[in-house]
Amino acid sequence: MAELEPRTSAEDAAAAQPAGPGRSKDEIALELMRFIAVTTGYGKTAQTAGFSAKPSAVSPESHADALLELYGKCRQAIHKPV
Repeated sequence: MAELEPRTSAEDAAAAQPAGPGRSKDEIALELMRFIAVTTGYGKTAQTAGFSAKPSAVSPESHADALLELYGKCRQAIHKPV
């Protein structure tokens, strides 16, 4: 019998969510926010190797605030009338 490779989390998420008109605009905005945050590192500071003069760690509260702000922008973009 052939061995099946384990599914990735992206494949699990895609299989779990219905596609098409069944999705609400808020769900689409959330997916857009996730995509932007993951691909750009939105809300995080640049990670550099070595020593730096200042620690660049972002507090969890400020990171959450940045993501909520991004979600609001995504909702506005999705809910705009065409």
